[in-house]
Amino acid sequence: MNNEDNKNLILATVLSGLVILVWMVFFPPQEQVVDPNATEASGESLLPPVATEAPVTPLATATPTAPSTPSEGPAPRVKIDTPRLGGSISLQGGRIDDLVLRGYKEDLSDDSPNVTLLRPEGQVGAYYSVFGWVPGGDLGFEDVPGPNTVWQQVGEGSLSPETPVVLAWSNTKGQTFNRTYSVDEDFLFTVEQTVENTSGADIRLAPYSEIVRVGEPTDLKGFFVIQEGPIRQTGEEMNEFSYDDLTDLDSDPLWGASTEVVEVQQNGWIGFTDHYWMTTLIPAKDQPFSSVLRYEAGGDRYKTIARLGTVSVASGSQQSVSTQLFAGAKEWETIRNYEKEDGIYRFVDSIDWGWFFFLTKPIFSVLHKLNELIGNMGWSIIALTLLIKGILFPLAYKSYVSMAKMKELQPQMEKLKEKAGDDRQKLQQSMMELYKKEKVNPASGCLPILLQIPIFFSLYKVIFVTIELRHAPWIGWIKDLSAPDPSSILNLFGLLPWSTPEPSSIFFIVSLGILPILLGISMWLQQKLNPAPTDPTQKMIFAWMPWVFMFMLGSFASGLVVYWIANNVITFTQQYLIMRSQGYKPDVLGNIFSGFKRGSKDKG
Repeated sequence: MNNEDNKNLILATVLSGLVILVWMVFFPPQEQVVDPNATEASGESLLPPVATEAPVTPLATATPTAPSTPSEGPAPRVKIDTPRLGGSISLQGGRIDDLVLRGYKEDLSDDSPNVTLLRPEGQVGAYYSVFGWVPGGDLGFEDVPGPNTVWQQVGEGSLSPETPVVLAWSNTKGQTFNRTYSVDEDFLFTVEQTVENTSGADIRLAPYSEIVRVGEPTDLKGFFVIQEGPIRQTGEEMNEFSYDDLTDLDSDPLWGASTEVVEVQQNGWIGFTDHYWMTTLIPAKDQPFSSVLRYEAGGDRYKTIARLGTVSVASGSQQSVSTQLFAGAKEWETIRNYEKEDGIYRFVDSIDWGWFFFLTKPIFSVLHKLNELIGNMGWSIIALTLLIKGILFPLAYKSYVSMAKMKELQPQMEKLKEKAGDDRQKLQQSMMELYKKEKVNPASGCLPILLQIPIFFSLYKVIFVTIELRHAPWIGWIKDLSAPDPSSILNLFGLLPWSTPEPSSIFFIVSLGILPILLGISMWLQQKLNPAPTDPTQKMIFAWMPWVFMFMLGSFASGLVVYWIANNVITFTQQYLIMRSQGYKPDVLGNIFSGFKRGSKDKG
């Protein structure tokens, strides 16, 4: 192995190590965080109401917070029953506050419950949506339905894709409010609010919708690589926030809460996003609205609010406004269809594609298509690896041909070294002339390595972020490609009757699974395509590198380790065949045995 090959291999080591170090710094092991502020019960926070004589302009920017008096005891509920959702709507406030995602389990155990997305007020982690009206003119808060107003269901039945639900409420001044809930086969609700005025006088009021979250989520991961918290599309740009960002907002003296308001002219939406789930308020795409972020410290409430402009309703007429609510899993195909078919602007960007979005988006799109054809995400990752290696093959071919030619030039390079003696400048000049004469580029081996780094990060992002990899099985013991290999050498991969260390344990790093071990072996075999370097330092680096990587990657998602193993195997095969085609015959077995012999001599 000549100096240039050694430099390229050292560069590969350094760059690959950099990948791992960056991952370990920014993406630490997952820990469950329990919210210390969560309480068993807390009432709806009450903020000062807007005066009923408020003019039209303040009306458009107000948010209702003074509810009607709730009834005693729990309010009746209307069942939600769709192929993908279960739960109910509370007639108190007409809140969508009880929602379970069918088809998604909390974990892989046989008795695991379905994922609960929304929870009613009073439960730990309360999380719900509210719709209503802000009063103006002669109307007061008691004249419009508030967060605690008890509605009446018109007719009977549950909410399903085939059967919408209508709620009604009337005040004492001649106005009747109707609210119609519809839901599709997936995760999109449509809430149409209608006010009918028979008072004999014109009225003014403004519709609103909001999502309320009490306390931070208890399963907040807090990873740099994933967006968790409020998210907003203004029609011009996407804004992402953490929960701490809301607590740091300027306080609004009118409402006594941290508030930020952005005026959106069209194509806007706002809500909360978790690792795999999301709730989003979506006004009509041509509907201007005030996009509001708010944190109420008194009740530890995070709110995302869509406040629409004031409407005037003449006596004898009615006005209606519709707002959509997405509440469900961030499935790429489902969200993309909402963007394409329902016109929800850039909705697919609610999935956090990261800095390398120009790579992560097409990589996932191809992976999704491969999975549709193959039906297994593990084999689809291997097929994707083959495809990526095929695309990069021209560069790899040029690199390996150059490496083979470099080996052919080894005798001439040795003569140049003898001739130059200690004159390193003369040696470098002579070598550059030789490279130029033989048309060899010693740096050509670096480009494929450099291209692998953004691909690695992009694939890591895809595997970590997209819900399609969550709980996706591969073969045998690999039941979740988004989680580390669950097998462990410490119990002989399940043959011994004791459990393996938890991820938080200091012993977890030595609890190697089958995949990380295969990764180390594949890297070690790849090294054996060339004889070990004569330089002691380089020899030591190469000897330790596969096993260091094996331990460092042990806690990576199984899907990423599968990709790396497949990449190593394909790279080994490509390099071996190309070198042989150029007249150089790698002696893999000879290099392995010679390494063992040198090791025995060193010990002796």
